[in-house]
Amino acid sequence: MPDNKNISADALTKLVSSIFVGTGMSAAHAGKVAEVLVWADLRGAPSHGVQRVPRYVEIIAQGDMNPRPDIKIVKDLPAAIIIDADRGPGQVSMMLAASEATKKARACGIGLALVRRTTHTAALGYYTRLAALEGIAAIAASASWPNMGYHGTAQVGVATNPFSIAVPRGDEPLVLDMATAVVALGKIVHAARSGQSIPLGWALDDDGKPTTDPKKATLPLPLGGPKGSGLSLMIECIASLITDNPILVDTLEGTELANKHRQNAFLIAIDVAAFGLLDDFTTSLERTIKDLKALPRQEDVDEILMPGERGSRELKKRQQTGITIPAATWAEIARVAEKFGVTPD
Repeated sequence: MPDNKNISADALTKLVSSIFVGTGMSAAHAGKVAEVLVWADLRGAPSHGVQRVPRYVEIIAQGDMNPRPDIKIVKDLPAAIIIDADRGPGQVSMMLAASEATKKARACGIGLALVRRTTHTAALGYYTRLAALEGIAAIAASASWPNMGYHGTAQVGVATNPFSIAVPRGDEPLVLDMATAVVALGKIVHAARSGQSIPLGWALDDDGKPTTDPKKATLPLPLGGPKGSGLSLMIECIASLITDNPILVDTLEGTELANKHRQNAFLIAIDVAAFGLLDDFTTSLERTIKDLKALPRQEDVDEILMPGERGSRELKKRQQTGITIPAATWAEIARVAEKFGVTPD
């Protein structure tokens, strides 16, 4: 069996960008897509990293992702906008959403960017972190086609809709990024490609039974049962129904859009300085973190970690040591690259 591939972040970004240029994307858009995917791998979240490249190329070929989108702001209100992404790469529309929501927040104290007709948004924490680096607290979520069971059902009914919250904290914001499922679907895919088992409680198989085999895991389970599935449904209400682009109902009712790759999203930006001194906010945040870390730990816990802390450490380490890509994933990326005349290093 081939060995896993270790590669630097810069080399991987260049490779992935070249692949997407080969699909017809502009160099600017391809660079943004590559940047966000590699960032996820740097942080130890391969579920949202470059393992997505072959799938992106596939949905471009199917016509579900538009490599040359005409992205427009179709509604512009004092504190809110709606962006029509024209089925373009989710990374591009979400970067725009973060920028525009931040502008609204600077003017009004709070800003909302709704994004309709986009595609896979990748790691939402990337975009909330962008805003937090500018002194902006941000909340983001994305809605997708059904791929997770609604609590109590025996088949998919809602999506593993992720959400992220980030707040300013000096050079490295505090960032929560999580799925409404017990685990992101991409983690199950990554386990299958890596030849690893998954814990009981992550998903069910076709017979509705718990499984540890990621290749048999067809029904991811919602986080906290009714809590996770309810949160997923409400994200659909905000991201999809308000933008008049419903997703769940098309699959549940079997319309012609049922099997299309589709997403909607939103990002809320809050200008912390509009409500008080940013320095006071970050000082209080540091005191809170310090107090939490000082609490007595459970016997099997070595350290109390804050949201995103493990990922930040991984990023610093992998910037030095490189990113290790599972052999199966690297083989798929290499095949796709060669298709576009790109030679992997």
